[in-house]
Amino acid sequence: MSNSAAGPSSKSKAGSSQPYETASLKRKQGVFQKDLQHMMYGFGDDANPLPETVAIVEDIVMEYVTDLAHKAQDIGSKRGKLTVEDFLYQIRKDFPKLNRCRELLSIYEEVKQAKKAFEMDVEKLASIE
Repeated sequence: MSNSAAGPSSKSKAGSSQPYETASLKRKQGVFQKDLQHMMYGFGDDANPLPETVAIVEDIVMEYVTDLAHKAQDIGSKRGKLTVEDFLYQIRKDFPKLNRCRELLSIYEEVKQAKKAFEMDVEKLASIE
């Protein structure tokens, strides 16, 4: 019951932007269905879940990501730009998500540095030949 009480209050926060979000979600519907089917299977669902179930999960994911992006944008607009830290600030109380995001960002930096080092090595080899 507490979930239903939290739902309307979060919808009322969107206020005037809600019609725009609804129209945007309808246009983008179905984009992540294959990925969600695989994720749902990985978390114990049937290999071929019902299309209605996938559509509902997709709606929930799209609403969550959109809401997170809007909240991060509100914080970022105070400084004039949107940064990764704005998103991390939004998920700061959800430790598993926060730690996973930090881990992925760390891996991203390592890959970026490895690519840069590889490109420099290729340039050195090309100059020697």
